[in-house]
Amino acid sequence: MRYTSPELLEHLASAYVLGTLGNGARRRFERLQRDRADVRARVAQWEARLGQLAVSVPAHQPSPRVWAAIAARTQPVKPRHAPRAKAGWLGWVGSLGPAGFGFGGLAAGVIAASALFVAMPTLFMSSDQLAMRSGERLPQSYVGLLTDAQGNGKLLVSSLRHGKTMTVKVIGPITPPATGKLVLWAVPANGPAFSLGAVPSSGSAVSMLPDTSEKLLSKVGKLVVTLETETHPSKPGETVVFSGNCAKLW
Repeated sequence: MRYTSPELLEHLASAYVLGTLGNGARRRFERLQRDRADVRARVAQWEARLGQLAVSVPAHQPSPRVWAAIAARTQPVKPRHAPRAKAGWLGWVGSLGPAGFGFGGLAAGVIAASALFVAMPTLFMSSDQLAMRSGERLPQSYVGLLTDAQGNGKLLVSSLRHGKTMTVKVIGPITPPATGKLVLWAVPANGPAFSLGAVPSSGSAVSMLPDTSEKLLSKVGKLVVTLETETHPSKPGETVVFSGNCAKLW
C-alpha cells in the first residue's frame, strides 16, 4: 500500500495513538514512522491533542475487589505445603519464577512498566504531554472561543501551531439551520477572510487544513461563523451567527 493520502495517514495516526490498530497494521505503521518524518509529526500531534484528555479525567482509586479479582486470575494456586512467600508485591513477583511466567508474568510486566513510568515518565511521554499532566502548559496552539450575540460560548476551535488539522468542538447547544449551513471563517488583520470549513451542530469534528496553522493563522485575530446558502462561498455572508478572537497559546 502506498501511504500518500493525507486522510489515510490522519486516520492511521489517530488510531495508532488511541491503540485501536490491529497487530499487523500497527507493526506496518511503526515501520512507516521510522522511515517518514511527516508520519512521526502526525503521531506527535495526536499524542499532544489526546494527552489533554488525561488532564481532564480525575484520578480514580480501584476498589479492593478489582485487585482481588486480578490476583485470583493471575496467581497460581499454591500447594498447602509450599513455604510462605515473601511479603509484598516484589515477593509475589519473585515467587512466580520462569515456569510461572504466564498470566502471572503479564501482571508482573504491567507492575514493572507502571513502576518505570512513575520513575522515568520521559520514556513514555513527550515534554508537552508531561507539562500538560503537571498543569504547567498546553502544547503550542492556536485557539478560538466563539460566542453568540448574548455572549454564550458555542464553539472551541484549536489547532497545533505547526499542525495541519483543526478541531472544532461544540460547547453550547446549536440549532441546525433550516436551510444552508454554518461555515467557519478566519479574518486576518489585513487581507480577505478565508474559509476554515463547515461547523458541526453537535460533538466535534477534525478537518485537514491546506497548510500549517502557523502559516494560516499567525496573522488572524478573529474567527466568525456565518450562515451560508452557497455550496462553496468565496467570502463570508452578512448573517454572522458566532464570533470570537483567535489567540496564540505559547
